[in-house]
Amino acid sequence: MTEKSSSNAANRAAQARGRSQKHGIQYDFSSIERKWQGIWEERKLYQVDLQKASKPYYNLMMFPYPSAEGLHVGNVYAYVGSDIHGRWQAMQGYDVFEPMGFDAFGIHSENFAIKKGIHPRVLTAQNVRRFRDEQLKRIGNRFDWSHELNTTDPHYYHWTQWIFVQLFKGGLAERRAAPVNWCPFDKTVLADEQVINGRCERCGNIVEKRWLEQWFLKITRYAQKLLDDLDHMDWSERVKALQRNWIGRSEGLEFAMAVVDRPDQQIQVYTTRPDTIFGVTFVALAPHHPLIDSITQPAYRDAVEAYQQQAERLTEADERAMTGVFTGAYAQHPFTGERIPIYVADFVLSGYGAGAVMGVPAHDERDWEFAHALSLPIRVAVQPGEGNANIQQGAFVQPGILVNSGEFSGMTSVEASQAIIAEVERRKLGQRSIKYRLRDWLISRQRYWGPPIPIIYCPEHGAVPVPEDQLPVLLPDVEEWKPTGTGSSPLAAIESFVQTTCPICGKPARRETDVNDNFLDSAWYFLRYPSSNDDTQPWNPALTRKWLPIDMYIGGPEHSVLHLMYARFITMALYDLGYLHFDEPFKRFRAHGLITKDGAKISKSRGNVINPDDYIAQFGADVFRIYLMFMGPYEIGGDFSDRGIGGVVRFLDRVWQLVTSHTRNAAKQAPQGEAKRTQHQTIKRVTEEIAALKYNTTIAALMEYLNTLEARREQVTRAELQTLLLLLAPFAPFLTEELWERMGNTFSIHKASWPSYDPAILHTESITLIVQVNGRVRDRIEVSHEATEAAIQNEVLASEKVKRFIGEQHIQRVVYVPGRLVNVVTTQPLLNKPDTNFSV
Repeated sequence: MTEKSSSNAANRAAQARGRSQKHGIQYDFSSIERKWQGIWEERKLYQVDLQKASKPYYNLMMFPYPSAEGLHVGNVYAYVGSDIHGRWQAMQGYDVFEPMGFDAFGIHSENFAIKKGIHPRVLTAQNVRRFRDEQLKRIGNRFDWSHELNTTDPHYYHWTQWIFVQLFKGGLAERRAAPVNWCPFDKTVLADEQVINGRCERCGNIVEKRWLEQWFLKITRYAQKLLDDLDHMDWSERVKALQRNWIGRSEGLEFAMAVVDRPDQQIQVYTTRPDTIFGVTFVALAPHHPLIDSITQPAYRDAVEAYQQQAERLTEADERAMTGVFTGAYAQHPFTGERIPIYVADFVLSGYGAGAVMGVPAHDERDWEFAHALSLPIRVAVQPGEGNANIQQGAFVQPGILVNSGEFSGMTSVEASQAIIAEVERRKLGQRSIKYRLRDWLISRQRYWGPPIPIIYCPEHGAVPVPEDQLPVLLPDVEEWKPTGTGSSPLAAIESFVQTTCPICGKPARRETDVNDNFLDSAWYFLRYPSSNDDTQPWNPALTRKWLPIDMYIGGPEHSVLHLMYARFITMALYDLGYLHFDEPFKRFRAHGLITKDGAKISKSRGNVINPDDYIAQFGADVFRIYLMFMGPYEIGGDFSDRGIGGVVRFLDRVWQLVTSHTRNAAKQAPQGEAKRTQHQTIKRVTEEIAALKYNTTIAALMEYLNTLEARREQVTRAELQTLLLLLAPFAPFLTEELWERMGNTFSIHKASWPSYDPAILHTESITLIVQVNGRVRDRIEVSHEATEAAIQNEVLASEKVKRFIGEQHIQRVVYVPGRLVNVVTTQPLLNKPDTNFSV
């Protein structure tokens, strides 16, 4: 720990002592947490013997980027929710493996190092220590630190490079030219997601397009399998929907349109609506379509080139105004022979379809907007079954009946689509086609902080993979590591790194100087955890077969597409290459929700960032864990309010007071009658809710059970108190461990078995109902569980206590909540006739 961080920790501790007293915390949570954290580490409580485990359960959470000031509250929210699930599974008898590590390579870490002016190797090591020792070890999770990973460790990226070599040998990695987003200020390549309105999200400067030789992984080969497998995966539905949309499968017609007066040139067009082909009034090409230079007429060349330069400032993630420029060229309609004007338009994406769009403004909203913006004609080819489409108000995009479509007029859209495809295929102008929005994965990064791509370039043999016995290719430790601005990695300037020999012929050769995208590092880390201490292979086959695929993976919805898609692809590829026995990595995936602060998204610009360190120092990890889980449904999220945390403080204080006051004198016999029934009902409810990750309602059930125990404080039994602690243990691991010990138990509560319930006890001849008058409890009655609502109402109104509280008031209505309560709602009696001459 640095001197500064030690000082900060001391200040937080001093503040915590004062604040905890102010908020009425009755127990010394700081001492309790230090005590048990030390004992757990000493006893290696959460280390699992991976070889001997009889009921393996792999509980995985997404490892963090150690690139900022520390863990944010969203990290803690994710990790605590996952840990609760893991603790519950452990108490069910499973050998739960819950590892943690650090995704420490990549642009996040390097940009933070640039901001701080510290070498990323030094800064990353500092951040990892802070994340692990000052934060992750304080939140109460059952991490197994004996299998800690760090993607910057050569023992780890050795095998990242090995995976790349296998993909290269399997034909799944290739190098080709591609356009990239280039920030001239930061002197680096940016992902599309890092470009907003044509500007770098970090520095705000205009982003350029550059063409560079890049390495790609051929994820598109797996597009259909990635899509099909989603149908039978136990994942959050919203995540599966996002993946389906990202893959973007569509079925349609791909056909050729000849360029007028240029018989040797054709434009390949793809459409999902062949039935609208007679409504085409323009063709639009993506700004970098390869035919633009050759078909553009001289009088239009300057305008087209200016438009292309303007389009370079946009990425495909940007919102686009409808603009375009005419090339002076025309395409020939395949059915009518009509001349169709060809435009360049930046709303057309070069990476989807063929980079060319047949413009049908009457039946496509985007084409309609383009036609209106450029005053182009609109031709109706499909009408609804009844009436006519009002194309002046917008495109008619639904299927219907074809009109103005030659021999196909009168057909339905479905019939016409098949007939038009058949005719195009008969004329050999095109064919039925399936397209995907998914693109190959560009993994090259012209940066320093990443694993070097293990390729050697030989003048004679081309790109050659580094031999496996020469891995890892170590990242040089250099002083000049910042981006160069040349389009090359800083590694390109290190001759001692670049100069090498060809593994095949032994002649002089050069190393690849790009590093890989850190998404590749995280696409396989779950495979490495069980074998993290094995330097001879990426994963031990026996351990992998025993522990994988992952039983439960919990993470943020922002990773629904990139990370999860890449992890699935890498697993599928390794399966096909014969290295794994499974082709999907995660049996279950759940996306946690989003935390807001006082109704607003948390961000530095809003000044509402929640520092978990401060709250843990002030209230303790148990309070913070429970409050985070109590804010709302775990898979939806909730709003963080400083005011709301006080209720959790009082809840745990009451647990402490109830248990400590009965550690010696609690009745040792088992609870009987209604107490026993309530105990078993609570166990059932908590078990079902925690299994469904409904942590907020689980906590509510525990609060209700505490109320019940407090109401019969003098009769409470030891068994009931232990049930309360066992059910609470996954949420408040420190407090429950301390109280468990104080009750005389000699083993950890986290090694105890989850309590079970007896269904026979839940079903009784009678039930006890709370009786309220105007919302206040006035009596309790016992009725048959088969009693009708009318019979229950009669018994309530016959109660002497209820009669006394109703008095002369009029009964307005009786509200019955089945199995729980009856509320009698009354109004004040009319003592005198109303005076109609009043004013208010």
